[in-house]
Amino acid sequence: MNSLIMTSLEQGLIFGILAMGVLITYKILDIADLSVEGTFPFGAFIFAKFISIGINPIISTLLAFFFGTLAGLSTAILFTKLRIKPLLSGILTMTILYSVNLKTNGKANVPLFSYSSVYDLGTTVVILIVLVLIIKIALDEFFKTEIGYLLIATGDNESLVRSLGKNSNRYKVLGLMLANGLVALSGALMAQIQGFVDITMGSSIIVVALASIIIGDTIGKRSNRIKNTTRAILGAIIYKLIGGIAIDLGLEPSDLKAVSAIIVIVFLSYNNFFADLIDFKKIKGGEKYAKNKKTIKELQ
Repeated sequence: MNSLIMTSLEQGLIFGILAMGVLITYKILDIADLSVEGTFPFGAFIFAKFISIGINPIISTLLAFFFGTLAGLSTAILFTKLRIKPLLSGILTMTILYSVNLKTNGKANVPLFSYSSVYDLGTTVVILIVLVLIIKIALDEFFKTEIGYLLIATGDNESLVRSLGKNSNRYKVLGLMLANGLVALSGALMAQIQGFVDITMGSSIIVVALASIIIGDTIGKRSNRIKNTTRAILGAIIYKLIGGIAIDLGLEPSDLKAVSAIIVIVFLSYNNFFADLIDFKKIKGGEKYAKNKKTIKELQ
């Protein structure tokens, strides 16, 4: 059981990076970007390619991030320049990346057991915690900059950004590149921890990311002090722990996709009913004050 919890924690931290990437497109830019299902294995295949020709694992991992940003750029070009709907742009990029992933190493499955990895530097969980914290702090600080504020504003009110004389498409491109870079980085880290790369490892990965974000939002619903990045990380860890417990209870690994979908449904339903309850209380409270004939001073 302890081994299962540790494995779930390690994978949860990796998926925390994935969730922070999807957070940028899904929550900040309000774009449904399905290209991440191709970008996640793309980062893994890029790592496998460079590590197999003798490149340092740290540099190979960073190269996975860089090539991931290029995948995001391709989606952004389809979206902003060719005016293809963002959902379809992501699907097209994902489809292209499937072929690119197969061409990168010439086969659908690449073993990595004989190569070094970033986890050789120390304890796996410690390395992942440090890496996740660095990315989280970097993102939090980035969102405090002028560019970061404009990126957030592009998702909230694109017309406002344009009225300031800024090109909103530029921030969409930046957001998509950064998001897919983080997703590819997550894929490279996952490949190293599981010891192989497989063409199917990106299947339904968007559901994992969304589940992590939704669980994190549910946790932080009562507190605005918890940053979105922190919520995404916590949500990813909890999601993986739920999956680990499900396997420990006897479910087959093949059932995890169904479990993922059920988790999303349960937490979405809870959030919707919770929001309705809050609205009901507000309406009920408003009705009480509306019918009250006392003056405002008397009520105070």
